[in-house]
Amino acid sequence: MSVAVQPDAESDKLDPGVLKVAGVVVLGVIMSILDVTVVSVALPTFQRDFDASYATVAWTMTAYTLALATVIPITGWAADRFGTKRLYLLSVVLFLGGSVLCSMAWDIGPLIVFRALQGLGGGMLMPLGMTIMTRAAGPHRVGRVMAVLGVPMLLGPIGGPILGGWLIEAVSWHWIFLINVPIGVVAFVLALRVLPKDEPHPSESFDFLGMLLLSPGLALFLYGVSSIPEAGTVAAAKVLVPAIVGLGLIVAFVFHALRKDHPLIDLGLFKNRNLTISVITMTLFTVAFMGAMLLLPSYFLQVRGEGTLNAGLLLAPQGIGAMLTMPIAGRLTDRIGPGKLVLGGMVLIALGLAPFTQITAGSSYPLLLGGLFVMGMGMGMTMMPMMSAAMASLTHAQVARGSTMMNIVQQTAGSIGTAVMSVILTNRVLESQAATAYSAVTQGQVPRDQVPPEVLVQGQSALADAFGQTYVIALVLIVLCVVPALLLPRKRIEAATPESGEVPVPVPMH
Repeated sequence: MSVAVQPDAESDKLDPGVLKVAGVVVLGVIMSILDVTVVSVALPTFQRDFDASYATVAWTMTAYTLALATVIPITGWAADRFGTKRLYLLSVVLFLGGSVLCSMAWDIGPLIVFRALQGLGGGMLMPLGMTIMTRAAGPHRVGRVMAVLGVPMLLGPIGGPILGGWLIEAVSWHWIFLINVPIGVVAFVLALRVLPKDEPHPSESFDFLGMLLLSPGLALFLYGVSSIPEAGTVAAAKVLVPAIVGLGLIVAFVFHALRKDHPLIDLGLFKNRNLTISVITMTLFTVAFMGAMLLLPSYFLQVRGEGTLNAGLLLAPQGIGAMLTMPIAGRLTDRIGPGKLVLGGMVLIALGLAPFTQITAGSSYPLLLGGLFVMGMGMGMTMMPMMSAAMASLTHAQVARGSTMMNIVQQTAGSIGTAVMSVILTNRVLESQAATAYSAVTQGQVPRDQVPPEVLVQGQSALADAFGQTYVIALVLIVLCVVPALLLPRKRIEAATPESGEVPVPVPMH
């Protein structure tokens, strides 16, 4: 039975009702984020089992990303129209259905299609989770609930390669998708029982024109950006044509949204100074940090010759560091604001990343793992306080649209960062014949016994240098993030006053 209660305006503690909601949301979000990184370690297996090129199997990642980009923009409107609980349950069902179909794929083509279906469900889970938790806890506890939501964002990049590597080695690639079934069923049942009863307020008509402009625009733009590593240059037609068309549609949406009363994405939210600064800081940070993190397992796999399971385990110190600082940062954000925490986190990330700019084929593991631990501590102090800065100053009615916007920004910036860092690394490798030859050996394209031993030694060293040069770019971008971060609030953010005609909605808790 649901009991309508108001969040305690004085207490900063998360009561049992909010913690139950957080547990349900985290389960769903873990599935969505974990599946991105779990599949990344399976790409060589897909190449072998389906007799397909790397460029083809990489579409299992790209199709998921594009589906996410397509569905995220409509999530805010749909949450207002149908209610967050119903939409959350539908998202879990879509994700589960896509997972089961992926496990049954008989060829690479069907697998790519089923991954897109999975992405339609996965794309709604994160913005819905942010909306549900922000409304349940109230604006004065946003920092704490964002810290809880940060757990799956950490477990994905760390646990994904470990879980994926183990499942592929111990059973088969089918189980990287089937593992979602028990998690998804539990998430669905708990969501049905625990999440607050829906009280949708369908006051706005759906912006069909906005959807026809923004969703394809984002998908085409991200498709072009995602094609950069394969093309090897930004100037390729495969990159430029979809990216320019997509960007044109996005610009057209901006002009449309500025003239429409109730657009798909409310650009009027940018009048909120905290949200605007948070979006700028998060964009720069996500491009730099997420792009750099993508390269870490590749270094351990290609340069150091580690297996997929060991490469995943070597990334664990980053998660441990983040788990130490994230709960503390969540509490402090609610009390002193995000500004000081984000700046401190940026400094720690820069310090942790510095050793990787000097990386070699024989770099000390304790030094690298220590750097990962420090970077993790910095990430725990950075990502969620930035989200909190944006969400805490929104009114109840703005939360769904605000969380949708933040997820679009994060998804787009992450894709750009991944593409940019991949291209920088690829170009650095191509500049050295020895590195190119060694890279071909590590990827199974050339048998090791066909390459002279001295070339292998030179190539391993040159490949490590290519990684180091790429990390220099990432470090410069992280330092640049300090500029907008200086403008983030350095005191507790006061809750927004409801707009004219908006009545604060009681939050029903079980």
